[in-house]
Amino acid sequence: MSSVSSTLDQLFATSERLRPSLSSISQRHGALDVLLISLSTLALLHLARTTRRQWNATRLRGPPSTSFLTGVGEVLFEASDASILYEEWANTLGPAFSVSVGLGRSRVVLCDPRAAAHVYARDSTVYRRSQQMRDAIANIGGHNLLWAEGDDHKRHRRAMIPAFSNAAIRQLTPVFIDGAYKVKEAWEGLINESATTGSVEIDVHAWMSHLSLDSVGIAGFSHDFATLAGAQPPVATIFDSIQARAPELSKNKRHILGLVIPWLSLLPKKHRAMVGDLNKALEDAAKSFLERAHQGSAGIVGITRSEALGKGEEMYMSTDEVLSQMKLLILAGHRTTSGALTRILNYLAQHPEAQSKLRDSLPEFASSDPSYEQLINDLPYLDAVITECLRLQVSASAADFIRIADEDDVIPLSQPIYDASGNLLTSIAVSKSTIVSVPVCYMNRASSIWGPDSREFRPERWLDEDGLPSKAREIQGHRHILSFSDGQRACLGKAFALAEMKAVLYVLIRYFIVEIKGGDDTLKGTDGQPRLPRAAVMDGLGSTLRVKQAEQ
Repeated sequence: MSSVSSTLDQLFATSERLRPSLSSISQRHGALDVLLISLSTLALLHLARTTRRQWNATRLRGPPSTSFLTGVGEVLFEASDASILYEEWANTLGPAFSVSVGLGRSRVVLCDPRAAAHVYARDSTVYRRSQQMRDAIANIGGHNLLWAEGDDHKRHRRAMIPAFSNAAIRQLTPVFIDGAYKVKEAWEGLINESATTGSVEIDVHAWMSHLSLDSVGIAGFSHDFATLAGAQPPVATIFDSIQARAPELSKNKRHILGLVIPWLSLLPKKHRAMVGDLNKALEDAAKSFLERAHQGSAGIVGITRSEALGKGEEMYMSTDEVLSQMKLLILAGHRTTSGALTRILNYLAQHPEAQSKLRDSLPEFASSDPSYEQLINDLPYLDAVITECLRLQVSASAADFIRIADEDDVIPLSQPIYDASGNLLTSIAVSKSTIVSVPVCYMNRASSIWGPDSREFRPERWLDEDGLPSKAREIQGHRHILSFSDGQRACLGKAFALAEMKAVLYVLIRYFIVEIKGGDDTLKGTDGQPRLPRAAVMDGLGSTLRVKQAEQ
């Protein structure tokens, strides 16, 4: 190893010595010769630096690649539960290993709580999103909080924090409860129309999608999209189109190749057109809402605009940046919350005993409806159900935390591993430009972290967090799960999402019983545990459940 290191040092020194020679060469040779020599010198210097970095980085063990073009990407894509695959690799290779991502490239995978905490804490500084991912974010939502890095990210976040404070969310709680009662009244009407059966089959995701869009419109922009009342604004039309194409898009493997060959991400044309239509619909809505904010509109956009324009350079955002944050709020507030509510209702339908226990645990409050404090503090089993569902079903956008190292780094481990040479290590060195990932599905569900019942739906585990396995308590995310991310990029809308989910479930579970339709509708994973009903898989996130009124 010392001889190789010496050779690298000599190569680096040689490339550096060539630099001052260029000026004398330019006096004796033509411009073309100088250009060729300059390019050769720069290439040599880059090779020397890159090789030195890669040599100093830890060489990790990894599973065999199944494809030169996609590495293990296709295997993960086709797995019914990727967390099981990650767990098999971690059990064999240790909690830090390397996987092929195609065309000779690799990615460091961290299945270690201490290592994950280290990377999350340095997100947006030492570790950053790839330019390809940032471009994809900008194409849909502009230069928003998700897109920003470094100082820009800090500035955006400072300006938006007041709009998502507990005080701000407290004022929005009635909006969430009112929306839930609109769904209640509509479902009661549908059930009454089916008086002979006393129940009705309902596409719960369609309803949760409309509910979330209306709620984010009122809470964020003082605007009711009125989709629960049958209105179809352009934004809702685009969302419905995306939902209709979800099965097709979920089966398309082009995005796997797009991670390796970026220009493939530009195809197909239908997908590009849909992204363009979504961006335009979001842009038009955001401009309309911002104009209202100029006139003193309340809601999140009003607070954000006030903070962005009135608190100096450290919180200033341009008009385009404010518009981008508004587009992000519509997108995230609608898609993520509706998806989470759909999954929770599905889990409760699959586990009627937990659903009954939840219904019995929901008290009637003196003021009829719970306050923000009561939703957050006085409904422990509701909180447990939501947390357990968030642990088990990670949204697609949070499935893998993937970053690129912006500089060389040393990542500590909570347990030692063997590297590719058989050396026992308590930390690993990564070089600049290394792709690093934390598989959130593994961190949330691995039996090595959560115990033998890790993939079972058991809300009771959250009623006494001191009883959680010690390894799980090492995870530093919200309630020891990473569904809301962690570190400097922890989800800013977490309190908003939790308050909305609790308000909606408090109303709907008190008044309705949700059931699986029956037959072969429950899809089981390779571990035998139930996943979303088959209808949910066939329709993207949509799923049809049987709904009937609960006894009061």
